[in-house]
Amino acid sequence: MKKSRWAVAAALLLALPGLALAADFDGSRLSPLWGVPFAGLLLSIALMPLLMPAFWHHHFGKVAAAWTLAFFVPFALMFGLPVAGISLVHALVAEYIPFIILLTALFTVAGGIFIRGNLHGSPALNAGLLLIGAVLASFMGTTGASMLMIRPLIRANDNRKHSAHIVVFFIFIVSNAGGSLTPLGDPPLFLGFLKGVDFFWTLKHIFPETLFLIGSLLVIFYLLDSWYYRNEGVQPVDPTPDTQRLGFDGAFNFGLLAGIAGLVLLSGFWKSPVVFDIYGTEVGLPGLVRDAGLIAITVLSLRLTAAKVHEDNQFSWGPMAEVAKLFAGIFLTIIPVIAMLKAGTSGPFGAVVSAVTRPDGQPDPAMYFWAAGTLSSFLDNAPTYLVFFNTAGGDPQVLMTTLAPTLAAISAGAVFMGANTYIGNAPNLMVKAIAEDRGVKMPSFFGYMAWSGAVLIPLFVVMTFIWFR
Repeated sequence: MKKSRWAVAAALLLALPGLALAADFDGSRLSPLWGVPFAGLLLSIALMPLLMPAFWHHHFGKVAAAWTLAFFVPFALMFGLPVAGISLVHALVAEYIPFIILLTALFTVAGGIFIRGNLHGSPALNAGLLLIGAVLASFMGTTGASMLMIRPLIRANDNRKHSAHIVVFFIFIVSNAGGSLTPLGDPPLFLGFLKGVDFFWTLKHIFPETLFLIGSLLVIFYLLDSWYYRNEGVQPVDPTPDTQRLGFDGAFNFGLLAGIAGLVLLSGFWKSPVVFDIYGTEVGLPGLVRDAGLIAITVLSLRLTAAKVHEDNQFSWGPMAEVAKLFAGIFLTIIPVIAMLKAGTSGPFGAVVSAVTRPDGQPDPAMYFWAAGTLSSFLDNAPTYLVFFNTAGGDPQVLMTTLAPTLAAISAGAVFMGANTYIGNAPNLMVKAIAEDRGVKMPSFFGYMAWSGAVLIPLFVVMTFIWFR
């Protein structure tokens, strides 16, 4: 009898993926109240470091978990365990785990490269480092470029009395705008590449916008940093001793960075019929090979990088742990928000989707730019890109030709406006955590938005009138 009960239970478990798919929910049926846990998590990230800094520092993972449970428990009770289970597995297996594996690989490998030499953070040098980071971002990703360049930039300015503005502009330029030219640069563009957008399409179609944004930010930064430099000067003692020349320790990690880029590209170009079903989520062989390769590269970098390189880089897992915990909550509580957006005009956020269409039925590039950008500032910019990609028709050939201005607006909005908040793009929060770990007093969540509102939003308005009317 016991064996038969176990057999029935096993059969039910095996049937759950099918049951879950059959019971899958429609975002148009959801109330906007399902977005409260996501909004609560965002407000916690914004306010608790200000109001309860000690509590937040020790318990931010528990806060993220609490908001996640606040969504999943009622969701499972209302829609059933099968639907909740398949949504959980899909968010973890298809989105969060590959995301965090890639971030960990880039964080580890870039953290294994130490740029020797004491750079002195003058305005000209800082602007030059930001420009180098911006160029690297489109070829090694905004995360890879950010992790490689942020440590030497902070070290170069460790004798400056105020350096938070330098890190803020670093997030604007290197962690976001610099990744706009290839699918390697930022996850939204990589998703477009997987959907059939040509590899060099964004380079051809939003290069002027990228050049304008990065050029304008560099000019603004140079003028602002020059003012700080003249009026506040530097500390009398530089914490970093002078060295005779620049150099790289752990330089073999550059090869591992190339390996990471190669694996990401491979997963996009390689089409395999081999697919595994994990509780209703299809996982392709190329993705598995990519993730296994990234894990191998991470382990290889940790094993081969000398302990002194990590020590000189002040490498620690604290920033990575913070990002992993907070983004786990974001990826899970965002499930109903994305579902409601995908429901289109029939969903709770139908007004947002309707706003991007002109009265004659044609897409409005300016509205696509601002809608995709605004949501990318607070939601994960990759699924937001996909929502508006599909809203515009979802046919890559049409979007690359007839509706090229619309695709350019979606791409620019998703990538550029990820810089509007700390949570708009994963490297933003990682750079903030590393800077604070090094003693830089970074602005709060709303303090950072004051910077982006004053610097970025006017530039986006100008770009709208020039390119997206």
